[in-house]
Parts: sequence; C-alpha cells; structure tokens
Amino acid sequence: MLVALLAVLGLVAGACGGDDGPLDDATPGPGASTSASSVAGSIDVLAAASLTAAFGALVEAFEEANPEAEVAVSFAGSSALATQIREGAPADLFASADTATMDKLVTDGLVTGEPRVFATNRLAIIVEPGNPLGIEALADLGEPEVLYVTAAPEVPIAKYSSAALAAAGVTVAAVSLEPDVKGIVAKVTNGEADAGIVYATDVIAAGDEADGIDLPGLEVVATYPAAVLSDAGDPEVAEAFLAFILSDPGQAILADFGFGAP
Repeated sequence: MLVALLAVLGLVAGACGGDDGPLDDATPGPGASTSASSVAGSIDVLAAASLTAAFGALVEAFEEANPEAEVAVSFAGSSALATQIREGAPADLFASADTATMDKLVTDGLVTGEPRVFATNRLAIIVEPGNPLGIEALADLGEPEVLYVTAAPEVPIAKYSSAALAAAGVTVAAVSLEPDVKGIVAKVTNGEADAGIVYATDVIAAGDEADGIDLPGLEVVATYPAAVLSDAGDPEVAEAFLAFILSDPGQAILADFGFGAP
C-alpha cells in the first residue's frame, strides 16, 4: 500500500520485503518555508519532469521566504535538459533524475562545485484505474496482450526501467518511446497503453487517473542530484535555492510529494 511505499521512500536506499500491491492516492501536505536570510534576484532552473509538482511547491515556499527572489523552472527529461545546457541555454541550476546525466556535465566543466543529491525515488508500475489486466509484477509486463510504454533510452526512467526488467529477467517490447516520464503517465492515463514503469511519485501525482503497483524488494533506486551551473547569471540565488531544497523545510516538502531522503 502507499503507506508502505512512502515508508520505503524515506530511506536512502536498500530493499524491503513483502508482496507486490497497489498504491493508493496521497495528497501532498502543505509546504514549509525557510527562515534563512533573504536573497534577491532571479534564476532559471532546469529540472527533471518527475519533479514538476514538488518543485512547484518548493519554489512557492522559497519565494515566500525571499520576497525579492524569483525562480522560473522548466521541466523535461534530464537528458534533453542536459543537451540544452550544452547548447548554451541560459540556466542557473540543474536538477537531474540520475547521477550519470549530471556526471557528464561535470566532466564537460558545465557545473560549479560538487553536485548535491537532494532526493531519492522508487519505481512503480502504472496501470489504468482498476488495473483491468490484473498486472501484479514486472513479469506481467512481458505478457503479449500488455501494451507497455517507456521513454527514450537516454532518459533516466528508461535506464532505471531497463535495469529493473533485466534484474527480473523480463523482456518487454515497448509500443512507444516517450520523451520523459510524464509522457509514459499520459499514455496510460489516456488509455493509449496498458502499463509503464514510472517513479512512485508519478503514480501519486496521477491520483484517480491511474493505479500503481509497488515493487518491494527492487534494488533499483533513482537518485536526484542538483548543481549550480558554471554560466549561472545569479549564482548566489541559485546556491540559496539549492540550500533550501536540502534544508529541513525543503526536504519536508519533497517528502510530502513522496520523495525519499538523499
């Protein structure tokens, strides 16, 4: 159940025992604000698509605590955002859904300082409401009648999904490859696919539009790092926003949306 999933999400990593089961809906709680000294300025943040709802709340709380600061966030697949950064897109902070994408930017000299891991996430199977095909585990995704959708190979959720399927010894042919995890969710909620592997937080965000199958015991854990970019126009505000994300209030907001601690 969702309670068990959120308990797992509160851990940094590691597996837990139990049977696969459905995820229930959860409504994110109210965000907290920081009491840190105020900063002034505006920044552009590039963040993984799976962070959409959580970062909306983080930005609101940060701007409330810093009335003279403004944060604009663009969301997409981490690999697409990394490409934008390499092509010179103006941005101050990058939040990725995996360390591999961030590490490449570090190697290219496009970030300043060490990236900071600010959250973790678990995988879950997303299905249509009521789970009409009775999908219970990763093995069921390989059944011929299941229309499975995933993301393009370079997108973090596709990498995590491939690792999970390989560990389970399951081979699945996808009916489409989406640009990011939100595309997977949309295909299932629109009835264009039966199932996909997404982040557990995406199942929660989908609400009544989808059901989710927990995957306890799965050792694949998504890790989210963030870093200030070398060409940041306002590194002070970018550093302050990153510090807020890592602070107790920021971590509480992420937890409200189902993310685990770093």
